[in-house]
Amino acid sequence: MKHLRILFTLALLIQTLSIHAQEEPEVETDNTLRGQLEELERKSGNYRANGVRYEVVKLSDLYETKKNIFDSIDTANKTIKDLSATITANDTEIEDLNGKLQETTNKLNAVTEEKDSISFFGALISKGTYNFILWSIIFGLLLLLLFFIYRFRNSNFLTQQAKSALADLEEEYQNHRRRALEREQKISRQLQDELNKQKK
Repeated sequence: MKHLRILFTLALLIQTLSIHAQEEPEVETDNTLRGQLEELERKSGNYRANGVRYEVVKLSDLYETKKNIFDSIDTANKTIKDLSATITANDTEIEDLNGKLQETTNKLNAVTEEKDSISFFGALISKGTYNFILWSIIFGLLLLLLFFIYRFRNSNFLTQQAKSALADLEEEYQNHRRRALEREQKISRQLQDELNKQKK
């Protein structure tokens, strides 16, 4: 009985060791197309017949790899279409934004021009031109004012001279008149005296 137990234990131990020996270490699988094709190549076998070398591939693995390839291509095509649609939408949005930017730039330029300009007799002119015109008018008016002040003083001086000459003339006339009146009175007295002498 003791032998039977040992045999039984040995049988169990051998089975356990053979199970562990058959288990392959787990390898991380690569699910990319490249990994799948390399796995298919690794699993395929080869043989020679009549001097020709043949490669044997399991059809189910080949079909699964083919299906995965077409799925990847379909996914890539769908992604390309989605990206193309996104690019088209982005191009449209960019064109729209460029149009709005151009419109905003034009409005900004108009506002800037209006801000930097002044309405002068109904026409928009730049502030620099407006300042030049304004200061030219002020300078011209100042020159006219100085000219008229000069003319007024000159005329005033001539008027004062004329008044002074007229006053001198009037004074001389008054003196002459007074002298003439005195002379006339003197002559009248002399005449009266002569008349009186002749009456006697």
